[in-house]
Amino acid sequence: MMKLFEKILIATDGSEKNKSAVEEAVKIARACGSTVYAIYVMDESLMKSAIEVPISEDLYRRIRDEGEKAVNWVKETAQGVNLETFILSGRPAHVITGFAEQKKVDLIIVGTQGKSGIERFLLGSVADEVIRTAVCPVLTIRSRK
Repeated sequence: MMKLFEKILIATDGSEKNKSAVEEAVKIARACGSTVYAIYVMDESLMKSAIEVPISEDLYRRIRDEGEKAVNWVKETAQGVNLETFILSGRPAHVITGFAEQKKVDLIIVGTQGKSGIERFLLGSVADEVIRTAVCPVLTIRSRK
C-alpha cells in the first residue's frame, strides 16, 4: 500500500512563529508514516554586507548556531518520526525547492507569518516563492502566535 506522503520537507527558520508549521508537519508525518527532511537555510543575503564583503567568522557561527537550534527543536518535536536534518545556505526559497526536487519530496510544509500590505511588498515571502516554484504540493501553515 502506497503512503499518501512518503517524503515530507519541513522548512524551518527557528522562529516562534514557525513552530506551528513544524508541529502540524510532524502530525501529518506521523499519520502518514512519512520520512521527514527538516531544513534550515542560512540566507546568503544576510551573510554578505551591502558592499559584498563576506561576514565575519563570528557572525557565520551565530547564524549556524541558530540553524542548529532550529533543527534540534524539530528533532525534539518529531521524536519517533524518521527524520533527517540539514543546514544549508543560499536563497531560502530556491534552496527549499531545489532540495525538494533532489530528494523527490511529495509535500513541502512551510510557515507563513501572514504579512500583508507594504510589509509583504518590501520583504517578500519565502512561502510565496516556494508555492510559485515548487514541483510538488506545498502546504502553508499560518502562525498561531
